[in-house]
Amino acid sequence: MLNSALEPVVRGDWAGNSVIDVACHQGYFASHLARKGAPVLAIDARPEHVADTELIARAYGLSNLRAALHDINILRPADLGKFDVTLMLGLLYHVENPVGAIRLARALTRKACVIETQVVPNMTGVVDWGSYQFQRPLVASFGIIDETDETHAPEASTTGICVTPSYEALLFLMRKLGFGRIERIPVPPGGYEQLTSGKRVMVIGYVDG
Repeated sequence: MLNSALEPVVRGDWAGNSVIDVACHQGYFASHLARKGAPVLAIDARPEHVADTELIARAYGLSNLRAALHDINILRPADLGKFDVTLMLGLLYHVENPVGAIRLARALTRKACVIETQVVPNMTGVVDWGSYQFQRPLVASFGIIDETDETHAPEASTTGICVTPSYEALLFLMRKLGFGRIERIPVPPGGYEQLTSGKRVMVIGYVDG
């Protein structure tokens, strides 16, 4: 799915397109793109994940894969600059500020950003906005998931508070925060059941519209 989305972006020139993998975990996706020839910066908030990624880079001889310790809750985009491609895979549903995370992704992205995330059921309607005489539409929704007892787990949130978007919320935020065109990446036959059922989604947002 990732390759099918990125091939039209890089047009075969992996070496000429820089990549940042935000919350890279152990560097699985970062190493695959580095093996294609892309210069990749993999960042993560957990030192052990940075060490694992560096180990993979050494094992495969990937001098074009760098790993660095960064916490997206305090990261300033200007400290890293811009990248042609941004990956944010398996992160968004583990953070307490998904708006800030998508804003960060947009600030880091020169061409395209791929986001993969769990999503929650959506809810719409209208709400009183200060008075019953003034109402606003509920355009999308979020769910709060408690991981406060699991922050020690390598796949869990670092803060324990997870504000997880619905698919509609994800699209709304990406549009509002500067992605001109957004596409849902098709799931191939036999794909992961969470993706085929729509409980997880992978989308690509383009900066150039």
